[in-house]
Amino acid sequence: MTRTEEFTALRPLLFAIAYRILGSVGEAEDAVQETWLRYESSATEPVSVKSFLSAVVTRIAIDTLRSARVRREVYVGPWFPEPLLIDPYADPERSAELADSVSMAALLLLERLSPLERAVFVLREVFGFGFTEVAAAVERSEAACRQLAVRARRHMEQGRPRFDADRRAREELATRFFDALRDGDVDGLTELLAADVQAVADGGDKGPALTRPVVGAPRVARLVAGFASLAQGLVGVEQHRVNDQPGAVLRDADGAVVAVMALDVLDGRIQTIRTVVNPDKLEHLGPVADAWRLRAEAQARRRPRS
Repeated sequence: MTRTEEFTALRPLLFAIAYRILGSVGEAEDAVQETWLRYESSATEPVSVKSFLSAVVTRIAIDTLRSARVRREVYVGPWFPEPLLIDPYADPERSAELADSVSMAALLLLERLSPLERAVFVLREVFGFGFTEVAAAVERSEAACRQLAVRARRHMEQGRPRFDADRRAREELATRFFDALRDGDVDGLTELLAADVQAVADGGDKGPALTRPVVGAPRVARLVAGFASLAQGLVGVEQHRVNDQPGAVLRDADGAVVAVMALDVLDGRIQTIRTVVNPDKLEHLGPVADAWRLRAEAQARRRPRS
């Protein structure tokens, strides 16, 4: 097998590792590309190509995350990961770990860890690498990696998100939710929401977003129903799995992406609604709409005519 073939076969795994460390589709893709360039130019023939490439992409991701942390400290409003519609890596033996680790709630929890803790947790707990491989990847001793893993697990367990186990039931609930959203049905939305539901949006000061979370079923239902006022410009509500949780991509009349919405479902009710409207975080999904213009047009339609 050629190096190109070896790398192509492992590319989904490398992206999956980098995305979980970085929370960014674009930065993960860049890390994978840089990994290929280093592998292509390396004279070394590794004993395990998988271990070697995983170590390289992890180190690149750690360095990228350290610089990204500085930018995130001055980010305007809530910061969410870039939405991921399809995780390219699948492993039936670790499907539960993979699903749990890619949700927005889990990625936000990972943000609390140091870059090294995050990398060790991802490699060890999510992908099942042995401590010898983890230590080589992060360039620390096995003993140090075991301590990093303990600390990371402790932090993650303290805030670990919970979701309804029945995936089909979650999807059915999401279908009802997005049908009610299209119709602007406040009562229909309210009955699907937990009493203390939260709606939070990431606009990054580049798209119209909430300045603070909206809490409570009645208020959130009215907020979500307000999307129906965009009916003339918002025609597509495409239901998708977003970061392996129920969600949707919202599109305008031209098919451009307006926003991505992800739902956390527990006990048969929607607990959290996260909406990404920052256009920089939507570009990997295709052309992005001008959400500011859509909002202005909707507001103009609502104004009484003199």
